[in-house]
Amino acid sequence: MIRLFHVYYPIRTLILLLGEALIVWTSFLLATLVELREDSYLVLNYEYGYLKLFIFTGVVLLCSHWFDLYDTARLNTKGELYFRLLMVPGLLAFVMAGIGYIRPNLLLGGGSTALGLFILTVALFGWRLGYGWLVQLPMLVERVYVLGTGDRAQRLVQGLRQNPEIGVEIASWTGKLEGEVSRQSVAAHLMEVVNKQKVHRVIVAMRDRRGNMPMDELLKLRMRGVKIEEATSWLEKISGKIEVENLNPSWLVFNEGFRRTTTFVLVRRVLSVIISLIGLILTLPLLPLIMLAVRLDSEGPIFYMQTRVGKNGRLFKVVKFRTMRHDAEAASGPQWAGNNDPRVTRVGKFLRTTRLDEIPQLWCVLKGDMAFVGPRPERPEFIENLSREIPYYGVRHMVRPGVTGWAQIKYKYGSTIEDAREKLQYDLYYIKNASIGLDFLIMFQTIKTVLLRRGAQ
Repeated sequence: MIRLFHVYYPIRTLILLLGEALIVWTSFLLATLVELREDSYLVLNYEYGYLKLFIFTGVVLLCSHWFDLYDTARLNTKGELYFRLLMVPGLLAFVMAGIGYIRPNLLLGGGSTALGLFILTVALFGWRLGYGWLVQLPMLVERVYVLGTGDRAQRLVQGLRQNPEIGVEIASWTGKLEGEVSRQSVAAHLMEVVNKQKVHRVIVAMRDRRGNMPMDELLKLRMRGVKIEEATSWLEKISGKIEVENLNPSWLVFNEGFRRTTTFVLVRRVLSVIISLIGLILTLPLLPLIMLAVRLDSEGPIFYMQTRVGKNGRLFKVVKFRTMRHDAEAASGPQWAGNNDPRVTRVGKFLRTTRLDEIPQLWCVLKGDMAFVGPRPERPEFIENLSREIPYYGVRHMVRPGVTGWAQIKYKYGSTIEDAREKLQYDLYYIKNASIGLDFLIMFQTIKTVLLRRGAQ
């Protein structure tokens, strides 16, 4: 796996993405050369032809991302993959037909665009078939041995098997060892597998290492060039979260993450302000309509102010458009929203689904109570209980809370302690790996999440 923007990506996925970008570019370039012949030089060099090719390539990649074509975990069958693949040039054809009707000068000219779409469709299907063969080559498959038998080892084995795009094949693991598990039996099984198969890496996932860890054998393997790694980093790479069950204070203290320079904090603050201002300006025409809809739909104030816990445990007032009845907690007291919550109004349900209720939070960003990206702020009524039930819950308060965040794009809306525990693990990953690049990635993913209405409640 390779690390970009402090996020781990499978090398196979990057090969797929770069190969597809090259195919899109080449398809439209070839169509232009074939269709326009001698005039192609003028179109490409003097009518922004190369810039149009870049734009076409970007649009196709965005459409592919929209249809989850780079997230194979969301695709159930090969049939679904090819169906969605066919939808990309189909959608692009409709878009370009509209552009050609309104502003034909924005296209390549002649029949180049139509021919390019045809070549692209054939090339994409051929590339996906070829890619399926390519990733099976031994040079792109890494065999690993998972050293461990507990729940942690099982989660690692399951995670590797469920993510074939990582390019890792499990040669074996200690869980397949028959009979009594001891240092001698573990060492014998490890060396037997390594000697019979070409194992590139051993991932240690043993919780109790005293007396059972085959250190001599691991040292020999290390000297032979076999990589020896700890399971924590691999579980983090696979899942995009940090498991709190296996954390200890020394890991938090000595880990290379969880560091923010003054320059990073300043740049991040400036970006939050700029993006919030742009968001408020773009949504300004919607505000009167939303305010009127909330007012006409139910009794009560238009805006809803609620106390939340911010950076370093400081309390602040978060502002949202009201989506529930004004007396929603009069009888029950503070509680999380649930599925089909009867307290949510008709307009409120629409605002929550489209995330329009969160527009006023941009004001909280401008005031400095929040950042645009960060852990979601929680209510103080829940913090005390969550801090008791979930280890290291307070770590999330070392940064400003955000309008959106890593947990919001990776996990559903949470309404239980277990959901809060799961989201904390994503928040810890974000805090550990915080960077400007990761913030932009989260914002990009948030747009897709909002448009597809994923995770709303």
